[in-house]
Amino acid sequence: MTSSSTPVLVLNQISQAYGKQLVVKDLSLTLESGEIGCLLGASGCGKTTVLRTIAGFEPLLDGKIQIAGETVSRADYSLPSAKRRIGMVFQDYALFPHLTIFDNVAFGLRDLNKAEQLRRVNEALELVGLHAEHHKYPHEISGGQQQRVALARALAPKPQLLLMDEPFSNLDVTLRERLSMEVRDILKEYGTTALFVTHNQYEAFAVADRIGVMHNGEILQWDSAHQLYHQPTSPKIANFVGEGALINGVIRKANQVDTGLGMLSGTFNQQLPENTAVQLLIRPEDVVHEDDSPVKVKVVRRSFRGANILYHLLLDGGEQVQALVPSHCDHQPGEKIGIRPDVRHLVVFPL
Repeated sequence: MTSSSTPVLVLNQISQAYGKQLVVKDLSLTLESGEIGCLLGASGCGKTTVLRTIAGFEPLLDGKIQIAGETVSRADYSLPSAKRRIGMVFQDYALFPHLTIFDNVAFGLRDLNKAEQLRRVNEALELVGLHAEHHKYPHEISGGQQQRVALARALAPKPQLLLMDEPFSNLDVTLRERLSMEVRDILKEYGTTALFVTHNQYEAFAVADRIGVMHNGEILQWDSAHQLYHQPTSPKIANFVGEGALINGVIRKANQVDTGLGMLSGTFNQQLPENTAVQLLIRPEDVVHEDDSPVKVKVVRRSFRGANILYHLLLDGGEQVQALVPSHCDHQPGEKIGIRPDVRHLVVFPL
């Protein structure tokens, strides 16, 4: 058993290259027992390469990977994948079409006796809610069910660490949202430590305890979803995570900033001297629609979202902000509407 004081996964300044192209650069992260981590970023940022180095499919150029306290990869050494006690869930599920659901899940348990195989498969299928489908073949069940079979197969050998590569990308939006929450519940119930990669931040928010935003082979910030959203450490993170806009401002006092939305007061993410020129992060929830407000702005465009409408609004100074407004307030591009800023966390970056 892994000691609770020993992290399940430690990446210590790992680097990896394809030819002369460095795709992962001095990347470090730690996952504690039972934590679910996510590497979030656009295609080509290096996140899948990180997963492949952890699994032992790629050698390291530099750095060290430890699983449950054991060094499994460094520049001159790589423990074979089969000995790392890692479970993998692939983007395409990788189920065997000629095997039943039961036999797919049992495939990685061939070293166990029949009684233990039976117990493990039944336990895993019960966990993912597919015990009644055990006799069917992959083509006889839905895409969401196939993904749960892939998860059951990965969990049945009781891996130290589960890796998932874009696990929900082949599913439609509604199923993706539901299954991502189901998968989180299953992993938490099983106490599984997991790391997955995705380009979809809403999946990352729904599933992960800790998220690493990746860009050009580096993690820009490794944090909870709440911290990434409310306390981004750079303008790049602020622009990438969630929706919002960066507008110009000037620090006037310890807790005030002068902006195109007026003089705003609140708690700053960092202390800066008076008269410092800054960019201020404005989220859609920071701008309240208020008909009686003396501050009027023009609707540039709108995005209908059912219960809400996301309005893009033009300030007098030419900058744009967004507001998320209940959809019974129906305004068209070109209209002027009243707004009131309600910015409580002043996330500023010096220019």
